Amino acid sequence: MKQVFYFVVLLLLVSCGNKTQNTKLSGSIFGTFYEVTYHSKTDEDFQKSIDSLFYIINKSMSTYQTNSDISKLNRNEPVEVDQHFRTVFKASKLIHKETNGIFDPTIGAVVNAWDFGPEGRIINLDSLKIDSLMLSVGLNKVKLIDNKITKPQHTFLDFNAIAKGYAVDIVGEFLESKNIENYLVNIGGELTTKGINIEKQSGWKVGIEHPNFDGSQSFEKVIELKNESMATSGTYRKFKIDTEGKRYAHIIDAKTGYPSKTNLLSISVIAENCMIADAYATAFQAMGIEKIKALLAEHPELKVFLIFENDQKEFETLALNGFPEN
Repeated sequence: MKQVFYFVVLLLLVSCGNKTQNTKLSGSIFGTFYEVTYHSKTDEDFQKSIDSLFYIINKSMSTYQTNSDISKLNRNEPVEVDQHFRTVFKASKLIHKETNGIFDPTIGAVVNAWDFGPEGRIINLDSLKIDSLMLSVGLNKVKLIDNKITKPQHTFLDFNAIAKGYAVDIVGEFLESKNIENYLVNIGGELTTKGINIEKQSGWKVGIEHPNFDGSQSFEKVIELKNESMATSGTYRKFKIDTEGKRYAHIIDAKTGYPSKTNLLSISVIAENCMIADAYATAFQAMGIEKIKALLAEHPELKVFLIFENDQKEFETLALNGFPEN
């Protein structure tokens, strides 16, 4: 699971009346935190409704719940999938095609085989085992017909790289259905915004974390978002080191079944919704900078900020497609 942290700059006005105060809800979901900040003229509390939405999404797509629809599918049990599942599946198909197969939710079984372990050391898996697992990899082998999924018996579906962003969007859509015009939804660093931060009378300000291999936390930059979504995927918290000291990202190449060696440390993507931003941020982890540039030339709607190591092991940044400077 991606561990990328954001901070949200919120100015708390103690002496304000209800017209300028935000409501803030928080809790735990999907193995991480969530924060929902919104302005409501009625100060209505949507905690129970939002928790109910999370329950439904988990019931549909959580591989950590044995009775979820996706877990049943992975056990080859008959199940009809709901609208949440169908939406995420169709988006995954599209991004799988756009990334030439790099984004692939069927790589889960191979990822599980490459268990990093507590020390992050590469374990030499038998190549025959990897080749065997790779026979079941390929989203093109999975079909959606009406409300049913067909797939090879051993194919393992995992929407971890896109479902969290989708959940962010669903909460945003719920707030809008309640006539909330100004909000920020943040689930483990994947976020979407609408309107402004009423308390500060400006766009929502969020921070992008600087890659620190020692586990400490600092921020590379702060940007302002308004009616946009952003997701960040990092490789600097989860990686492997081989016997030669080379560092490999906690990303398995869907083409080879082996960990990806990359100098990309952090990828932030701004898109029209968080589901799309989440998926592309993950896919870009397995791409080099030149491949990312080539894809972005065909997708001007995606704004991207990269933090990477150069040949001298120095950190560099690169903003693409008009990613905001501040």
